[in-house]
Amino acid sequence: MAAPSSSWLDHIPALSDDPTHPAQVALRTYALALSLSLGPSLVPFVSAIFSTKARARATPAALKRVLRRELGHDGFPFAITLAVAGGAAVRKHLWALLACGAPKTAAEASPGPAESYTAQACAALRSTLASVRAALLALAPAQRTFVAHALSSAVGIVLIQAGRERTAREKAARRTTPRAPDLTSPTLDLTLLVVVRAVDSMLQSFILQKPVPARVRAASLVHGRGAEPALVHARLAGEKIRRENRVRQQWTSQVDAFVFWACSARIMWCFFYEPQRLPRAYVGWINTLANLDDGIQHTLRNIREGKWSYLTGSPAHAHVLQDTARKLGLPPVWGDPTALPAYGGAAATETWKKLGYAMRPGIGGIPCELLHGEVGASLGLQSSCAANTGLRTLTGFVEALAIYVPVHFIPVLLTRPQTLLRPHRLLETALGALRSAAFLASFIGVYWGAVCATRTRGLARALPCVSHDFWDGPRGCIMAGCLLCGASIWLENGRRRGEMALYVLPRAVRAILPDRLVKSGHRGARLAERLAFVLAFSALLTAATHRPDSLRGLSRWTLAFVTNGPNAGFWKRRRRDPSVPPTPSVPSTPFPTDEQQQQQPRVDSLKST
Repeated sequence: MAAPSSSWLDHIPALSDDPTHPAQVALRTYALALSLSLGPSLVPFVSAIFSTKARARATPAALKRVLRRELGHDGFPFAITLAVAGGAAVRKHLWALLACGAPKTAAEASPGPAESYTAQACAALRSTLASVRAALLALAPAQRTFVAHALSSAVGIVLIQAGRERTAREKAARRTTPRAPDLTSPTLDLTLLVVVRAVDSMLQSFILQKPVPARVRAASLVHGRGAEPALVHARLAGEKIRRENRVRQQWTSQVDAFVFWACSARIMWCFFYEPQRLPRAYVGWINTLANLDDGIQHTLRNIREGKWSYLTGSPAHAHVLQDTARKLGLPPVWGDPTALPAYGGAAATETWKKLGYAMRPGIGGIPCELLHGEVGASLGLQSSCAANTGLRTLTGFVEALAIYVPVHFIPVLLTRPQTLLRPHRLLETALGALRSAAFLASFIGVYWGAVCATRTRGLARALPCVSHDFWDGPRGCIMAGCLLCGASIWLENGRRRGEMALYVLPRAVRAILPDRLVKSGHRGARLAERLAFVLAFSALLTAATHRPDSLRGLSRWTLAFVTNGPNAGFWKRRRRDPSVPPTPSVPSTPFPTDEQQQQQPRVDSLKST
């Protein structure tokens, strides 16, 4: 009988079935990081197939640059894989190497009086290394994990920064018009994201009690007649901890809502007055949802800087708002600060009569039609504040559904799609998406409602003696809208409030940092950022290994997949035999011993009671 022919698959080294093996961790980390970085970068090239406008930018040279940036040794996927899997490898092998071999005796280690200075220095170095070795061996498991990932993440952040700085230099070399160099750290947003998640993990580990270890519960099954009381005690203790943690999580969700409210107020204020403090893509996303004309935004900033005033006019910037009025088909004089009434009362009514406008009797300031833009114009409701707020809320709800339906359904389809066949599970997921969409829509509606109530319907009408330089300034209607819009977070599910707070908190922190620190380009600031990233990233991975219950939301799912995800070695066996079942993501339960089998009837009877 002829021997079976060997396949090329036989020459591939087999991966360990242990999901925590560094090779397994490296495969999962690289695949996830590559999908997060390379995927969005390839969107313009895919859209170029259907759009002639994008085809001019999607050139082979641009594709080559994208691939070089993402697939290089200093690209994000490789660097983050080195930081994660490198730490796993160091933790797995370094302490095993340190434990090998016995240290030298004192007689061998101490130099004699006749030995040279070089020999004494070598002996001192050996003594120092022995002390370091002893200190490393004395570390607890969690401390070993932290040290291992600190070593690898230090190399990873240096590679990421080097890659992004190289990309910035290449962009500057291709730019035809000179521009002042941007000294902002290219990894600042990533560092703030990691730091916020790490601080949240530490707070959660402090707030939540640690559950009863599984080995403690299992130990109560195997020792004599005291097994039943011990098991009952372990279960009662575990149930008490879960009940207390549930109460603490409810209080935490209220704190999360307050954090989101404060962060969203700061972010929205910066969106209007200091957008350079926010990520460019984030500003574009807010601008899409706000649907506000650029001329209005420039005018609001000019009012804050004193360059556009109802009292003193605006010689250099009066045309900005007049151009917006022409674009909307409105009289240009409605955008002239010298022609508009600065105060309310009877004088404002007379001024509006002269301008032929009757929608703001007794109120000064810019006409509402300019702020509302084209919203409601097709229905003849362009001047109605209530219609503007309602239509923007409805539009925001539809746009939010396009965002939150995938957010709620895709994780279910990827992890447990069979649950969607159950009507109550499908309804629960759909209601969750509708609730999240209602939160974002109410965020938009509350903002516009607060603006209109401040400058038109409420405060400005009640206090006509106050100038509209104040009502339309940074402490007037804009601040009212910024302070109130974040209250919509209480419509969101309590479990999702934490994720929303963790999403906006890094951006709010970025908006608080002074420019002289962020844009200084000082080496000390760069070293401080690297240190913050190393400490925070190591703390996150340590929590994922030893305290996963302290992680929440996206960080919990991502780190659980990276550190203990599905076995990548399964795919090799699958190619050979499709009937092979999938490899479990956690080690299987060992067969019980004879003593455990004898104790099992007692446990079953206790469970039945």
